[in-house]
Amino acid sequence: MRRFSFVAVSLVILAGLSLGACSNLGYYAQAAGGHLKLMRAREPIDELLADDALDPRLRTQLETLLSARVFAVESLGLPDTNSYRSYVETGRNAVTWNVVAAEEFSLSPYIWCFPIAGCVNYRGYFSRADALEYADDFRREGYDVTVGGASAYSTLGWFDDPVLDTMLRGSDTRYVGTLFHEMAHQKLYIADDSDFNEAYASFVEQEGVRIWLQSRGEAERIGAYEASLKRAEGFVNLLGQTRSELLDVYESSGDEATMREGKEAAFARMLHAYEELKQSWDGYAGYDGWFRREPNNARLVSVSTYRRYIPAFAVLFDDVGRDMDAFHARVEQVGLMKREARRELMEELLERSAAA
Repeated sequence: MRRFSFVAVSLVILAGLSLGACSNLGYYAQAAGGHLKLMRAREPIDELLADDALDPRLRTQLETLLSARVFAVESLGLPDTNSYRSYVETGRNAVTWNVVAAEEFSLSPYIWCFPIAGCVNYRGYFSRADALEYADDFRREGYDVTVGGASAYSTLGWFDDPVLDTMLRGSDTRYVGTLFHEMAHQKLYIADDSDFNEAYASFVEQEGVRIWLQSRGEAERIGAYEASLKRAEGFVNLLGQTRSELLDVYESSGDEATMREGKEAAFARMLHAYEELKQSWDGYAGYDGWFRREPNNARLVSVSTYRRYIPAFAVLFDDVGRDMDAFHARVEQVGLMKREARRELMEELLERSAAA
């Protein structure tokens, strides 16, 4: 399953620590401590590459990322900051863990609001144990909850974000895509609209990888990359169908017992449909881990945050002649719209995409 991209934590630090005796002081303290620990551990990539003893695989990865960073600035219109010029070896499975929650009979996520960063539908921790403890509080109140690990996060240009070892898992298209995704967050971030921000960064990631491969004379690899995106699309469409079924259940006039039964049946159909979908993937089982965990509303929300509006951004990209600079300018205009107007436009763009 795709990694979370944790955006807000370091922005919380900037304003949160000035709040004094606040009920969230413990949360801000862990955010500040975790972030500053990473900042202190940074090593300049240029200095690492000058060391002949550097692990050859890590050398290749860091050289690829430095080259891709330059490409992102020159060809994708992404910002030229001091981020991603340093490296941190965390030795962890994830850099942060994000809590997402939704009510038992709702697909609307619980919203957390922070100074500067605005409102988002997740709350991130540098400690997995802290995230799980916080998630348990919501479970005791009857919420559906999920905790997901993040391989990267962006401070939106407030700090010089490093490359993390957690970003470097998988193929070069994966970690270069992660780089483009995080740099896109530095290019544009709309407060209080996680769905818009994450889908925008995900679109830049995907289109950026295609353009990057083409520029390297590796167009033959685009087919394999597209196949991975096609599998992701099938996964998301399956979850979208389940969302539609659950909405029918939740908006019905049934009592709680009836809705609970309908919810269980919808998730059971989803699991069966996944086994059928896998048969078209020639043995690919990369999503098995997602389906092994107990499905719930929060887990559906966490996926839709990244994926729902990607086709809408593809329409915007086509509308401006597939020019990246013009695309960023158009997205910025859309971002300035009032929230409801922006949502209406994105829904219209989704309809255009579906009709194409």
